[in-house]
Amino acid sequence: MIGPASLRIVDMKERLVMEVRIKRAYEAPSVDDGTRVLVDAIYPRGVKKEDLRCDLWTKDVAPPSQLRRFFHKDPDGNWDEFAASYGRFLEGNPALEALAKEILEKGGERVTLVYGFRNPVRNHAVILGRELKRVLDSMP
Repeated sequence: MIGPASLRIVDMKERLVMEVRIKRAYEAPSVDDGTRVLVDAIYPRGVKKEDLRCDLWTKDVAPPSQLRRFFHKDPDGNWDEFAASYGRFLEGNPALEALAKEILEKGGERVTLVYGFRNPVRNHAVILGRELKRVLDSMP
């Protein structure tokens, strides 16, 4: 399982290519965040846009409404099914590859996926980070 720690994407020579981090929207932005991407379909409550300071907001890779509602009914009990379903949603989603390309175009060594859910270990950004890493790894 991937927790709140960073994911490192390296090329075959083991040089750092991209680091993927996740961070709650309620945490202050940092100069170390690199490209900040809001990955929620719904804007986080109580956060001013100027305080969030995201470079991108991609709703197309966020969990679909029905899946999000299912998870929020019982986050602990529904986690495994949610994680599997969301992973399948991302595998066939062309928006994930488009996001990867946009991140690479922005440049830098780091991307931070910003999410609003309160659990830092069981949230969709953890799954998205893993799948984004997979796509970035496969890109030339």
